[in-house]
Order: sequence, then C-alpha cells, then structure tokens
Amino acid sequence: MNPIRAGIIGGAGYTGGEMIRLLVRHPAVELRFIHSKSNAGKPVYSAHEDLFGETELAFNAEWHSDIDVLFLCLGHGEAKKFLDEAGYQFDGVLIIDLSQDFRLGVHPWVYGLPELNREAIRNAKAIANPGCFATAIELGLLPLAKEGLLKEVYTTGITGSTGAGQGLSATSHFSWRANNIQAYKTLSHQHLHEINQTLQTTHAIHFVPWRGDFTRGIFVSSQLRCNINADELFNTYSDYYRDHPFTHVSRTPISLKQVVGTNKCLIQLELAGDQLVVHSVLDNLLKGASGQAVQNMNLLFGLEETTGLQLKPSAF
Repeated sequence: MNPIRAGIIGGAGYTGGEMIRLLVRHPAVELRFIHSKSNAGKPVYSAHEDLFGETELAFNAEWHSDIDVLFLCLGHGEAKKFLDEAGYQFDGVLIIDLSQDFRLGVHPWVYGLPELNREAIRNAKAIANPGCFATAIELGLLPLAKEGLLKEVYTTGITGSTGAGQGLSATSHFSWRANNIQAYKTLSHQHLHEINQTLQTTHAIHFVPWRGDFTRGIFVSSQLRCNINADELFNTYSDYYRDHPFTHVSRTPISLKQVVGTNKCLIQLELAGDQLVVHSVLDNLLKGASGQAVQNMNLLFGLEETTGLQLKPSAF
C-alpha cells in the first residue's frame, strides 16, 4: 500500500505539535508539509523542542494539494477562512478540521466522533473533529441517549492549561495557574451547541467548566436522575463501547494519569439512590483533538482504527 500523503496547516500550536508527533511515527503516513507562516524555514523542533532528534522536517510557508489528507490545526474561524481562500485547490483531498468551524451540521462535513459515526466517517470527504470537552461529555452520555434514558444533566468539567491554546493570556501564565482553579464560561461554553446536536436531547445540559492547575487532560462529572440499577447500567455502557477500542468502562475510580498521553477515554458510573454520576476522562490534545483526528484518518483510509495510536500513559 502506498503511504498516505498528509499535510498540516497550522503546525506551530499545541494541536499542530501533537499532529506532527503522531504522524512522523505513523507507519502508513508520509508527512509532505507542515505549514506555518510565522515559523517558515525553521526546523519543527524550534517550536516543539521535544521533537529534536525525532525529525528534521521544517515548517513551510507554502502548501500544495499533492496530498491525500489535510489536517487543519487552526484557530476557530481560521479554518473556514483558509478553505474559502484555497477554494477548489483541495478538490479530491480528504480534510480533517480540528476547529469548531464545521461541527454544527454543515454539509458535507461529518462529525468525527467514531463512537457515534464510525460508518459515516469511513465514507466522508470532510471531517469536523469534535471539541475536547464535547468529546468527554458526549462519550459519558451517549449510551444513555441511545436508550432514551437521558434526563436533565448537570455537568462540571476541569481542563488543563493546554485547553486554552498556545497564545498567552492572563489565565495561562504559570504564576496564575499554579495552586489555582477558576470557573469560566459558566453555562455558556461553546461546545454546548455540538453536545446538544450530538445527543439529540430535549433535556437541558447545564455545564460549568473549570480551569485547572495542570497542563493537559479533562475530567468531567455529569449528574442526572436514573432509575436503572448499577449492574444494568454498567452492562448498557459496556455493550455500547464493546467494539470501540479507545473507550473503556471502569468499575473502579478513574483518574487523569490513566489517560494523559493516550487516545483513550475512561468512563466510571456511580449510583446513589436515583442519582447517577458519570465520570469521564481523556487527554484534551489527543482523544480530545489530534489523536481523534488520526483515528478518523485511519477510518477514512481503511486502516485498523488503532494504527499509530497505541500510546502509553505515565503512572508517575
């Protein structure tokens, strides 16, 4: 099989860096260019120091369409702008966008959550990769939605500093983040739109996100009423995710360290009377972004879903 020829637009940020790390070691991919206007001509490791000794690739000022798949690792609003300007030049190239520009049912874009849309992804021309918080919340609630058990949900989630992107802001400085937690975008987070679309629920999802004192990972807890016993709930979740290699249901408490550095999502259920709490954890830059994008690429090109994504967590 010929290698999959890939290009990256926006290679200098956090998600771009993760895309590079995954693709330079992917056994079926040839990375043809990494576009970055601000870093053009510089080696990739000038922006991503951990890639020193891993690759001699350099950032490009130019891009071309002599590729099979294009990853857009641009800021929100910038992906649509880029494609509008590029126009027909990417005809026939499969596109995976990591921004939120095309997630809300825009034809011909397919929402790239494999645990929901695996078959549609296989035949798609353009994939809108889900948001990180959206992925964590949706994976925690999809089995309930499928069974018609979803009720009004109260969700709290905490994310690391990389969730804010690489651009500096007052709340991304170490001196602010250290020993600190803050709620933000209370009940108004932008991912709520795609969550409601994906779960197709008429019940409200009340979401309070927090900024956490760590670099990467998301921990979400969603609470709702449920009159199903614990064993039946566990079986419902296990059955739903049985054939999905990256999502696992645990009977014991879960933690961030189990998933950071991997493409996994772990789910734990806790039931107290008629109150169910669904915990879900994932790495915001991998299963919440670049790892899921590679998972979608694997599906698009008929590869085993886990190819290039057998990553290990670090326990300490």
